[in-house]
Amino acid sequence: MYVRLLTAAGLLTLASVPALPAAALAHGSPVTPISRTAACGGNGSKTSAAACVAARKATGGRLGAYDNLRLANVNGNDRERVPDGELCSGGIALYKGLDLARDDFPSTDVKSGQRLSVSYRGTIPHEGSFRIYLTKAGYDPATKLTWDALGSKPLADIKDPPLTDGAYRMKVTLPERTGRQILYVVWETSSTPDTYYSCSDLEFGAPVVKKAVVKKTTAAPVVKKTTAAPVVKKTTEAPAPVESEPAVIDAAPASADTTMVNIGHWLILGALTAAALVAAGAGLSRARRRKNS
Repeated sequence: MYVRLLTAAGLLTLASVPALPAAALAHGSPVTPISRTAACGGNGSKTSAAACVAARKATGGRLGAYDNLRLANVNGNDRERVPDGELCSGGIALYKGLDLARDDFPSTDVKSGQRLSVSYRGTIPHEGSFRIYLTKAGYDPATKLTWDALGSKPLADIKDPPLTDGAYRMKVTLPERTGRQILYVVWETSSTPDTYYSCSDLEFGAPVVKKAVVKKTTAAPVVKKTTAAPVVKKTTEAPAPVESEPAVIDAAPASADTTMVNIGHWLILGALTAAALVAAGAGLSRARRRKNS
């Protein structure tokens, strides 16, 4: 009877204890570009970095597991649930060392205009949406991260990306930035109440210069310009008509000049004849006078 009473009391006691929430079925963190949780958190890959040592010290000597920085029942109200200056820790005390304003957290070298590959390690895979933000131009890494520094819209909002080799793989195009910036990733799972937060430090170098694509074409042969000889068209032309000249007549009618010459000849001949007759007459007269005397 006594045993029965103890058993009944025990059952009543267990019934009065609220049930503990079941473990979430989704865990993860960005490993490319490396996040502060993946670098510094429990089982992180770069825990010896100076910033990671400082982060552990600020958190009381240890950080939470790298893939477990999550809040329940956020339902997309990230800005209301996560205070300014506590974005990298999600407002969770066990990760508050990740909120330190330092420019020496392990980082990834990138360039403006780069198509950045994002690999988000899913240690317990689950479906969900990823909202990816980048700090605005002029962000100062010497100050803690705020929502205003991220702007109002994410670079990308990607739902259910493929899970390959244990990681969700996505790509985002980086806008123009300089110096140290932060890529902020929010993973809101779709069938658990949890939302995950992470900061990945980026170091921007020279921008990516896109090379112009030159299409190869077969160039037309170069034709050298020369002064060509004029083209002479061959035609069969009739011979030019030959004008027949009038026959030369020796006894051509005398011209006026020739007539005057002929008259002159006759006058001279006449004068000579007359003179000869006068001379002859004079000689006869002298002969008669001699005879008569």
